[in-house]
Amino acid sequence: MRPPSEFGADITNQANNEATVPPAMMICTRLAGRAIIRVVGRCNDAQENCNLDLSECQLMQVPDAVYHLMRHTELKRCNLSSNSITKIPPKFAVNFSLISELNLSHNQMSKLPNELEDLSNLENLDISHNSFICLPHPVYKMPKLIHLNASHNFIVEVEVERLESSPSLEDVDLGNNPLTTPIRSALEKVSAIKVTFSLPDDWDDDL
Repeated sequence: MRPPSEFGADITNQANNEATVPPAMMICTRLAGRAIIRVVGRCNDAQENCNLDLSECQLMQVPDAVYHLMRHTELKRCNLSSNSITKIPPKFAVNFSLISELNLSHNQMSKLPNELEDLSNLENLDISHNSFICLPHPVYKMPKLIHLNASHNFIVEVEVERLESSPSLEDVDLGNNPLTTPIRSALEKVSAIKVTFSLPDDWDDDL
């Protein structure tokens, strides 16, 4: 299958130019071509099962072509884990408004767009193993969010009162985050939500 033009130039058909391309560049080009083919194949699968799995696809962002390929599919789950994504664009929430599960773990994100709070069906959110220094604001407002995994970040601050008043949260994993002592003390008093966090001696060096 030939990747769609939205991914840019056809980098999977470079045979005629290989003689003039440096070997290192040819290797990178071939790797990129395979990554594109992988993304297109997984988008095709998602059109059948409504589960978009783009984990380990060497992504630095969600390609615009993904939104195009998914425009007629009502996605229920989206997995973007184990890439190098630094941010999620606001249009993500518009295009994938029906998802109930979103896995953003093992990326390089430090914030989420406010528009994600409009994911009205989202029940499970995994933002673990990223670079957040505070719990992102949208998670406090997601109307159906039940399970939140924010472990293995660099989170120091949590708005505990907002967390307690969130519409539907039942459990929050804040393990392996350098929470301040006052925040840990406040979280210990939270009864409506199961909150997991680590004491300083329990922090894992593998973030």
